[in-house]
Amino acid sequence: MPVLPNSAYQIKLPHMVHVVQCFPDEKIEDIASAVETEIMRDEIKIRIKPGSSAAVLVGSRGISNIKEIVKATVDCLIRLGAQPFIIPAMGSHGGGVAEEQKKIIEGYGITEDYIGVPIRASMDTVVIGETSDGVPVHMDKIAYHSDVIVPVARIKVHTDFYGPIESGLCKMLTIGLGKHNGCSRLHREGFDRFAELIPEAAKVVLQNKYIGFGIAIIENAHEHVHMIKAVSGEHILDEEPNLLAISRSLMPRLQFDDIDVLIVEKIGKDITGAGMDPNIVGRVTTGVTKGFDGPQIKRIIVLGLSDETHNNATGVGAADFITKNVFNEIDLESTYANCIASGDPKAGCIPLIMKDEEEALRAAIQTCPGIDENNAKVVKIKDTLHIIDIEVSTNLLEYCIQSGKFKNI
Repeated sequence: MPVLPNSAYQIKLPHMVHVVQCFPDEKIEDIASAVETEIMRDEIKIRIKPGSSAAVLVGSRGISNIKEIVKATVDCLIRLGAQPFIIPAMGSHGGGVAEEQKKIIEGYGITEDYIGVPIRASMDTVVIGETSDGVPVHMDKIAYHSDVIVPVARIKVHTDFYGPIESGLCKMLTIGLGKHNGCSRLHREGFDRFAELIPEAAKVVLQNKYIGFGIAIIENAHEHVHMIKAVSGEHILDEEPNLLAISRSLMPRLQFDDIDVLIVEKIGKDITGAGMDPNIVGRVTTGVTKGFDGPQIKRIIVLGLSDETHNNATGVGAADFITKNVFNEIDLESTYANCIASGDPKAGCIPLIMKDEEEALRAAIQTCPGIDENNAKVVKIKDTLHIIDIEVSTNLLEYCIQSGKFKNI
């Protein structure tokens, strides 16, 4: 029995053309020098004592120049007389398995050979305190026994909650460093509490463990490093909201009023924690993203998983259609572990599975309410992190030209 009605095969599919979205691109050219300049400031370097063991935290996100930033951070710590090592600080990612978490950061080029120090991966945690309402705060056991902790994290808007502190140093110190135990426990409180819970849990960490400084990374819309800032541990809670405001102002977006069908070539945990960034597509698994001011998108198709997500398909539940290839790539164990730990089981729900991209597109157009099926407005992106170079249906070209927000038309 055919999945699609005969009318779907009569739809005239749009011709797609390449365009480039225009965003500012102020960036750091010499990454190592920028890191060194920040760490060697008097108020930062004084926080590292010679001979101290230093746990450098690295997460699971795909961050521009991350291996160079981590390498430069470690080199500076060694110059200051410390004995650094790397800890994967990514909560439940990698299926909550230590060796898989190590593989994730190695996939970014952060290897023992390149960085020159050991990677110590474990899922064992200790409870170092609790929030004012009794929520326990976990910490990686190896990091707990170090003399100093140095998180390296990107400051960015979060995909599931809004507040003065979202993704960044505080989240890495609590959810990332809490490993599977801590990540799961904090997520049990629900995303609606995260705006207050993450800073409060971070305060527990900062009061009970010496955080030397954090390396805060801000990227621009082109995914280039716009800013690197070393923030002393005692000032993280005060400075992170200001850094988030800068990051928010640099965010890219799809510069259209509405889109009938959005085709996303790949989703993945390395792209964004939600697999597919709600700040770009305007939807989460429970509905429309709160406060979203981007285009209204009627249907979303996902064509694949990123290599670096290691078959974790968290976020696929926000799509309407996927292809059989996507379904065959999914590691249910890794995906389910992540979704359960994050308290969002719908993030792992499987959308309608279509034979291939063409069938998915026909199905998506067929199910778009109130449109001219032979004149559907379609946009195709690589993923929600890379939306500079995109493809659009020819019926969007006039808008692209008149808006002045695009080039290479």
